[in-house]
Amino acid sequence: MIYGLGMLESGITFDYGQLVLDCEFARMIKFTLQGIPVNAETLAVDAIKEIGPGRDFLMHPTTFKGMRNQSKPEIIDRRMRGVWQAAGATTAYERAMAKARWILANHHPEPLPDKVLAKIRGIVERAEAEIGIESGENH
Repeated sequence: MIYGLGMLESGITFDYGQLVLDCEFARMIKFTLQGIPVNAETLAVDAIKEIGPGRDFLMHPTTFKGMRNQSKPEIIDRRMRGVWQAAGATTAYERAMAKARWILANHHPEPLPDKVLAKIRGIVERAEAEIGIESGENH
């Protein structure tokens, strides 16, 4: 279980930028936990035979194909320093905050179905009754 995304100071503070970063880290962890397939294709056996020892594998199409299957971070910037600087040299946190602001401004979630809302309302009402709070209708 992944716990505490976006939390700072032992959960006392919540930070949207930290949430975006933590979500990226969680995606990368989940990707890694899927495992790495080991077979003739992923080991590039044919490419190794074709290229031979001591030669350049980086420019081979097999390398590019395999590279595309790796994690695809949105916030972590793996570009060369010069490219990163030319693009504004923003920090990961600055990029995360920009994404958080974009999400807050643009995301419009689908409303929950009435059946789900009714079930949640029932849970809340039972919990309120159990601890002696008036019905949620009056709040």
